[in-house]
Amino acid sequence: MTGTGTGGRRGPSVPDSAVRSAEARGESVDQLLDRNLAELLQELRVAITGVQVLFAFLLGLAFTQRFADLDDFARAVYTVTLLATALATVLLIAPVSFHRLVFRRRLKSALIVVGDRMLRAGLALLVLAITSGVLLVLDVVLGRGPGIVAAAVVLLVAAVTWYALPVWARRASASGDPDPSGRGDGAGG
Repeated sequence: MTGTGTGGRRGPSVPDSAVRSAEARGESVDQLLDRNLAELLQELRVAITGVQVLFAFLLGLAFTQRFADLDDFARAVYTVTLLATALATVLLIAPVSFHRLVFRRRLKSALIVVGDRMLRAGLALLVLAITSGVLLVLDVVLGRGPGIVAAAVVLLVAAVTWYALPVWARRASASGDPDPSGRGDGAGG
């Protein structure tokens, strides 16, 4: 970490990697932080929309007549789904609170780091909520076996697309391949 903060003035520490990234793109560190914050906020907007829809559905589900007919397994899956969705909601909204509490304190770099961590944790909980939500619904509609298989497929697809592919692209990029997509058109990053 550098001790000079953004733009060469005293302030919050900015990782050396951020300084190098800004220099490579021809940006000032302030411009880099502004861009990173804008990207983070856009990602949060996308994620929170899905979480809100799922959360609203789950809150209403407990008050339906059919809910009383659920067995212990389905109630446990419902509980896991509801709690994962609630925690994902808290984590995905938390960067807003963080921003309000540190506003105008020159802590944008800290906001980006904390927001990134909250987004990652929120997405992990969202995968759990989606997977267990599929299990809950398909357990009732198709039966336990097909519900478990479908939930496992959803979990596998999420693990590959949300985590494995980005990690693969990151490693390919770190190994010097400027285009981890392998297409050669520069659209890999």
